[in-house]
Amino acid sequence: MSTASKPLSGFVIEATDILETMGRDLLRLDVSEESDPEVLNGVFRGAHSLKGLAGLFGQDAATELSHHLEDVLDRLRLGRAKRTPRLFDTLNEAVETLQRMVKDASEHAGALAPGTLERAQALGRKLSALAAPVPKSERDPLDRLDLDPNVRAVLTEYEEHRLRESIRKGLLIFRLSVSFKLADFDERLGELNARLKPMAEVLSTLPSSLPGEGDSIGFELLVASGEGEERLQAAGSEFGAELTVLAARKKKATPRRSGQPGLPFWTDEVTASGAKLASEGSAVIRSAVDPASLRSITQTVRVDIERLDELMNSVGELLVIKSSLARLVDRVRQGDASALPEKLVPALSRETRALERRLEELQKGLLAARMVPLAPLFDKLSRLVRKTAREAGKEIEFVTEGGHVELDKLIVEELSDPLMHIIRNALDHGIEAPELRAEKGKPERGRVTLAAWQRGGHVLIEVRDDGAGIHLKRVREVAVQRGILSEVKARELNERELHGLLFLPGFSTAGKVSTLSGRGVGLDVVKVNIAKLSGIIDVDSNADEGTTFRLTLPVTLAILRALVIQVSQRVYAVPLSSVLEIISITPAEIRTVERQQIVTLRGQTLPLVWLAELFGHEPSHAPRPFVVVVGLAQERLGLVVDELLGQQDIVTKPLGGRLKNVRGISGATDIGNRRTVLVLDVGALLEEV
Repeated sequence: MSTASKPLSGFVIEATDILETMGRDLLRLDVSEESDPEVLNGVFRGAHSLKGLAGLFGQDAATELSHHLEDVLDRLRLGRAKRTPRLFDTLNEAVETLQRMVKDASEHAGALAPGTLERAQALGRKLSALAAPVPKSERDPLDRLDLDPNVRAVLTEYEEHRLRESIRKGLLIFRLSVSFKLADFDERLGELNARLKPMAEVLSTLPSSLPGEGDSIGFELLVASGEGEERLQAAGSEFGAELTVLAARKKKATPRRSGQPGLPFWTDEVTASGAKLASEGSAVIRSAVDPASLRSITQTVRVDIERLDELMNSVGELLVIKSSLARLVDRVRQGDASALPEKLVPALSRETRALERRLEELQKGLLAARMVPLAPLFDKLSRLVRKTAREAGKEIEFVTEGGHVELDKLIVEELSDPLMHIIRNALDHGIEAPELRAEKGKPERGRVTLAAWQRGGHVLIEVRDDGAGIHLKRVREVAVQRGILSEVKARELNERELHGLLFLPGFSTAGKVSTLSGRGVGLDVVKVNIAKLSGIIDVDSNADEGTTFRLTLPVTLAILRALVIQVSQRVYAVPLSSVLEIISITPAEIRTVERQQIVTLRGQTLPLVWLAELFGHEPSHAPRPFVVVVGLAQERLGLVVDELLGQQDIVTKPLGGRLKNVRGISGATDIGNRRTVLVLDVGALLEEV
């Protein structure tokens, strides 16, 4: 896979930021009943900026598609397109297609992958159809407004649209006349706008036609508000403004449906030729934006400058320590009498302690620089939910909690696909159709909750739904039908073991294949991907009440505090964040239940695994071995080891070759003296046992 050149990488990074912001703001517009003008204008400006950026870097196809997107957004902000689910689906398709084009540019040195250009062109035709002009209504609400013709003549098309929208909503329209000193009129205007914003929308700001006094300049603001004259009068009086009512409150108009006589000018009806183009491109577009992955296009992390300053300070202190150590070495080389060992020890100890402190600061700073909040990923998943729910004909309330929780950037990227699979599974298998929910006495709108919170060195993520739940009888039937289990064995499995069957490759309880699921892929991929992140996944479900998928993940895999252990003369490292406690046992305390060795710890059963046996080493003969109790989520396991060698900070490196896929090993690290040891994957060990 080729990487983007340095100049092109600038385009990729900036375009990615623009598109992620546009996608997030489109979601805000989609979920709200009325479009926020500021947010809509922000999306419009994003499309315009992207068009210019793509043109600057010679990305002609992206330039053209951005131009079509800009046209539709302009039509929407001018009130010439009606807010509909179909419109927002098309806008999101455009953003996702542009993201695909940027990804292609990054991976193929500016070129597009096969099929991407055709998909973009089909979507461009669809957008052109949506942007086709339609006749305006002969009746213009502005004609009823007591507005100076000279003022109306200089209003922009957008300002006229906002006036019409305000009149349609039955808001009061005011003229605010105010005068400011030339020296600070821009600051004072900003203060006035900020004062008015919570209670009104400033539709237009124009210089007054009346001359100002001396060194003053006058302005006239057109303002729409539903708060009443008194509050606006009070706000304006702080700035010496005069308030005039231009239109009285009227009953809010009810928009007519498309096709009715007297069609308002802001309907989104397209011409016959436009409708043909839209339908012509729809089949292509459905396959153009394949949300197979929600990973970011770039691996770039934005870092606060204060964090970089802290890192630079730590590096500066390390340089000071380096100079001190160099001076001590020079004294020894020169045979300085003051450089006797007994006199050097205090100085070396002092510098070593300083070195440890600065390295710890540097480590924390680097980890902080890698951390990113989950909110952007949650936003992407929110857009996926709305689109998928519409396709499935289901009403979904998607709730996110804990978007501020931070994880390592690389973990967040690897986490996007598993979460997408789980949520799609909840939408398809979990949430029932509206009519079926009504029969069960449930709200017709299903609820899916995505929540995250930090607990120690781990982050817990839950996907909860209030759907049909997992019917264990059906799981048993499918397991027997597919020859996974015998009928006798299937009856013996408990609830937790039956839930575990859902993660087997090819296992699906779906009665038919849908566009979302039913092919038996998804949950097995989820389990594999979570295991690669040294995490664990658990399921809790009640029939007809809902299902919860619970993921437990480390905050980072880069730098860890580890417990160093020894087994049969071999050394391993165990992430300390997964170590709950350490105990010592005797062979007499060990019992065997159903071929599993266990010990009783404070009244609870703790399964044991002998690492020497698990990894095929010579058996250990320690008379009183240690048990390292590890755990993730609700799972507990005792690792039987020979010796404990202490704690140490480690930097984990991935394995290659034949060791790459060894279960129970997450990587390797150097623990000093050029000695390389393997790092245990606690999540995989728990799954294995």
